[in-house]
Amino acid sequence: MNKLAILKVGEGSFQQGFPVTFQIGEEGARATIEVSGWLPAAPEMPLYYTHWQESYRRLGLRSRLTATPTQVKNISLSSLLEECRNASHTLRARFNTWLKSEEFSTIREKWLEQLHPRDTVRVILQTGNSDLRRLPWHLLDLLERYPKAEIALSTPTYEPVPSRSPNSQVNLLAILGNSDGIDIQADQAILQALPQANVNFLVEPERKALTDHLWGQAWDILFFAGHSSSQSNDETGRIYLNKTDSLSIGELRYALRKAVDRGLKLAIFNSCDGLGLARELADLQIPQIIVMREPVPDRVAQEFLKYFLEGFSRQEPLYLAVREARERLQGMEDLYPCATWLPLICQNPAEDPPTWNSLVGWVDQPAAMPLVVPDAQPRSRSWRRGLWTTLATGLVATGLISGVRSLGWLKPVELNAYDYLLQKRPDEGNDPRLLLVTIGSEDIEAQQRAGLLKPGSGISLSDRSLSQLLTLLNRYQPAAIGLDLYRDFTTNPTERELSDLIAQTPNLIGVCKVSAARLDAGIAPPKEIPPERQGFSDFLTDDDEVVRRQLVFMPVQANSRCQTGYALSSQLAFQYLISRNILPDFTPAGVLKLGKLPLPQLQSPVGGYQALDTNGGQLMLNYRATKQIAETVSLSNLLSGSLDQAVLQAAIKDKVVLIGALAPDDRFATPYGRDRDRQFPGVVVHAHMTSQLLSTVLDDRPLLQVISPWLETMWIAAWGTGGAAIAWLVCSCGGRKVAILLRVGLAIGLCSGALYLACVVGLIRGYWLPWVPSALALVIASGTTTLRLMSHLSRSPLPPTS
Repeated sequence: MNKLAILKVGEGSFQQGFPVTFQIGEEGARATIEVSGWLPAAPEMPLYYTHWQESYRRLGLRSRLTATPTQVKNISLSSLLEECRNASHTLRARFNTWLKSEEFSTIREKWLEQLHPRDTVRVILQTGNSDLRRLPWHLLDLLERYPKAEIALSTPTYEPVPSRSPNSQVNLLAILGNSDGIDIQADQAILQALPQANVNFLVEPERKALTDHLWGQAWDILFFAGHSSSQSNDETGRIYLNKTDSLSIGELRYALRKAVDRGLKLAIFNSCDGLGLARELADLQIPQIIVMREPVPDRVAQEFLKYFLEGFSRQEPLYLAVREARERLQGMEDLYPCATWLPLICQNPAEDPPTWNSLVGWVDQPAAMPLVVPDAQPRSRSWRRGLWTTLATGLVATGLISGVRSLGWLKPVELNAYDYLLQKRPDEGNDPRLLLVTIGSEDIEAQQRAGLLKPGSGISLSDRSLSQLLTLLNRYQPAAIGLDLYRDFTTNPTERELSDLIAQTPNLIGVCKVSAARLDAGIAPPKEIPPERQGFSDFLTDDDEVVRRQLVFMPVQANSRCQTGYALSSQLAFQYLISRNILPDFTPAGVLKLGKLPLPQLQSPVGGYQALDTNGGQLMLNYRATKQIAETVSLSNLLSGSLDQAVLQAAIKDKVVLIGALAPDDRFATPYGRDRDRQFPGVVVHAHMTSQLLSTVLDDRPLLQVISPWLETMWIAAWGTGGAAIAWLVCSCGGRKVAILLRVGLAIGLCSGALYLACVVGLIRGYWLPWVPSALALVIASGTTTLRLMSHLSRSPLPPTS
C-alpha cells in the first residue's frame, strides 16, 4: 500500500525545542491521521553536525565544490578517514537518541502503529529551520524498518503548479558547467543513454544562452553538473556556468518560473553543497529537486546519477529510485566516507512525484476482445498448420542467429556471458597442492632498507634474498619450485654461491619469455638453469585483453632468447606428477598425455570463438572457482623466522611453490575482472594453470570443452523452436491481449531461467554451452510467433491446441 507521511516541525530552536505534527494518509488523498508531539531542546545537535561536516571536508576529496578543499598537513589520510567515520557514528547515535525522547514518543508509536514495513512510504519533513534541514534524517532508525520508504525535505509554504500534456519523449535540459578539476563527461554519457529522452546539452554556457533555453522550450527535467556552493547559512545557492560566470538561483528566477509554468517536474543538481540551491529552488515551487548535501566526490556523483537514472527510467518510483541509488553508494564508503549521506530529495508537497511513464505520456491500451475459435475450421488441420509454422519460425530464428554467429558478431557478447557464468560457479576452495610466495611493495622496501636492493632499480628480489629463500624451501623438500621472475644471476659477484645453489636445486623451474614488446626476441632465462628446467611465461589474451586460454606447449622459436617449448605451469605440473610416477608423453598424433590422460587441444571454431589461431597446445583455462587459488605467504614473512617449523613443513613439503612479484605492470584481466583492482597478478594466473593440469589428472576435474558445431546448432534450434512452440500454445489459450502478453512473458522468462541454469551446470561439468545464441533464438522465435498471432486477432482465429 502507498502511504504519505508528513512530519511538520514548527517554529522553535535547539535551545527550546520544536513542536511537531505528524500526518499519515493514503497517496493522493487527504491525511486521515494526525498527532502532535515535541522535540525537546538539544543545543548540542548542531555542534555534532558541524563537527562531522568539518571532519568530512578536511578529507580534501576531489569534489564539485567551487573552493579548493582545505589541505591538512602532517595528518595521514587514514587518520582523517577514521575521524570522519567516528564523527558520523557519533552524530547518528545522538540524532536517534534525540528522536527517541519521551516527548516524541507519541509520534513514534503512531508511525509504528499505522505504517506497515511492506508499505511504500513517502516521508516529507516540512520545516523552515536551516539547522534542522541539515541533519541526516535518512538515518532515522524508523526508516531502517521500512525498505520502501524514503524521506524528503520541504519548506512550510508551497502551492501547486500548472500541468501540461506529456510529450512522446522526456525533454531534458542538461547544463554542464565549469568542470575545472572534475570530470563531468561521465554525467553526459549517462544522460545520452537514457531511453525515450530528448537530451539537450549546454556545455559551459553563457548566461543568456541558458536563460534563452529555459524560456524557449518546455522541459520535463533540468540537470546541472559542475561546481556549486551554498551561502548565507544555506539560504542561497550559486552555480558556476563556466570559468568566468556564476549565477545565483535568484538570478535565474524568472526563467525558472517560466520553466515550472511549462511543466518542469524534476531538477537534479549533481553538484556540491546543494542545500542552498534546494532552498531557493523550492521557493519557485519546482515539484521535485535532488541535490547533494555536502561536497560530492566526482565518482560518487557519477555513480549516484547512473544508479538513479537506471532505476527511474525502469519505472521505479522516484523516491525508491533515489533510496536504492543512495544505498548502493555504500560500496564506495571505504574511500568516500558517508557517500550515502549526500543525495537528498526536496519535495513540493502539492505535487505528486512523476514516474518515467508519466513524463513520456504512456497510458494503458484498452483490453482486446477475447480470442474466439469458430467451429467452422477443422481443428486437426489448424493444429498441423500452426505446428509447422511454429517450427519454421524456430528454424528461421536458428538460421539467422547461426549466420550472425559464424561472422563473429556475437563473439564479444558470448565471451562476456562466458565470464559471467564462470563467476557463478560454486566455490571449490583453494588448491592444497600449491603455495604462493609473493613479493609485494613492502617486501621490496624491506630489502632496500637492508641494503640488498637499490631504490629505483626495478628489481624485486635480491640475490641474497633468493639464496635465503631457496635454502629455506629446499630444507622442507617441495615437489617443484617455480620462479616467475625475469633476472640475471651473474650480476652480483658477491653472491656466487647462488649459482651453485641453483644448480643443486633440480626441481627449480626458471622463467623466460618467447616474445615481448620491449625485446623482439623475447627475454632470456637465467643462465644457470638448463633448458629442460625452463618454462615460458607467455599468456594468450583475447581481443579484450582477457586471459581465457592456457598455452601448454608450443614449437620452439629459433630466433627467440627463450628456447623452451613448455609453459612454466606445464613444467611445474610435470615435476609434481613425475614425483608421483606419472610421466608426460606425446601420442603419435601429437597429443600430450599425462599418464593415461590425453589433453585435448582446441580446434577452431570453439564456442564463441568462430575464427581462432589454435597453434600450439591450447586449452580453455578452467579457473578454479575460489577467492584464493592457494595458501599465500609474503617473502618477508617467510624469511623472518617467525613461522613455526611444523607450519613450514605442512605448507611446503611436497607442494608446488610459485615465487612471483605483485608488480602493477604484471597484472592480467581475467573472467573475474578487468578493472585494475580486480586483475590477477601473473603468478596467480600461473597458479590457476598449474592447478588445472594437476586437478585434471589427480582429481578428475573436467577440462572445459565445447560440443561439436552440429550439436551446438541443434541445441540453439531446440531453444528457438521451443520458444516458438510455447508462444503458440500460450496464445492459443485465448484471452485479452494484455493477459496473453503477460503469460507469454512469464513462460519465456521461465524458459530463460532454465537455459541459464543448464549453461551453469554445463560449465560446472566441463561443457561451454552456447548461452547467448540460444537465448537470442528463444526470444526472437517466441516474440515473432507472438506478434504474428496477435496480428490475427481481428482477422482470423488462432489455431486450437487440440
